[in-house]
Amino acid sequence: MTTQNSSASFVQRALALDCAALSDALDRSGVAGQCYQIKACDPKFRMAGHAYTVLYRPAAHGEEGHVGDFIDDVEPGSVIVIDNRGHDHMTTWGNILTEMAHQRKMAGTVIDGINRDVALCSELNYPIYSRGSWMRTGKGRIQLAGLQVPVQIGGVTVYPGDLLRGDADGVVVIPKALQDQVLGYAEEITRKENIVRAAIRSGMRMDEARRQNHYHVLQSPDYKKIAG
Repeated sequence: MTTQNSSASFVQRALALDCAALSDALDRSGVAGQCYQIKACDPKFRMAGHAYTVLYRPAAHGEEGHVGDFIDDVEPGSVIVIDNRGHDHMTTWGNILTEMAHQRKMAGTVIDGINRDVALCSELNYPIYSRGSWMRTGKGRIQLAGLQVPVQIGGVTVYPGDLLRGDADGVVVIPKALQDQVLGYAEEITRKENIVRAAIRSGMRMDEARRQNHYHVLQSPDYKKIAG
């Protein structure tokens, strides 16, 4: 299997899983990959892809800021991951970037900071996850500090090539080296939870259905030891 095909396979597996199951799988793996307070601009948004990282810094007095000029060189299918240090008094993303990202078939954008022009991303169904929205521009206020460098998103360090998944619950980050393990755990957790649901629908007590499927330790690093 080629690297490209392998990457696509990881993305498809991630898209078939929800962030809650992936969060539990990250816990079982001992990885803190849940991006705190990063949420979808529209709850219908869904995305998965590998990270292209962007780091901003405050623009110096009199320095011309450049916001978004990197996008022409980003690989289609990427999740653009922007670290603006959580600043909520200026944006890093607006309608021109949304239009371009949608046209170039990016998987989505994740911002530790805010964006504007929410109506267009909803209209185009282009997934944006951030700390919120406001209209004040970042032009002249922020400057590009690095591309394809480690960044921080909601307390999680994201490296270029890490796998991100977003849904109505928020965003999780899966380290590139642990993709197969975390996705495998999440697939197992999802199967177990589906068994519990089916048992409840058939009339079984919830506590019994959970006990039979070791529900309360599905996210535990000791799951295999406990479940046998």
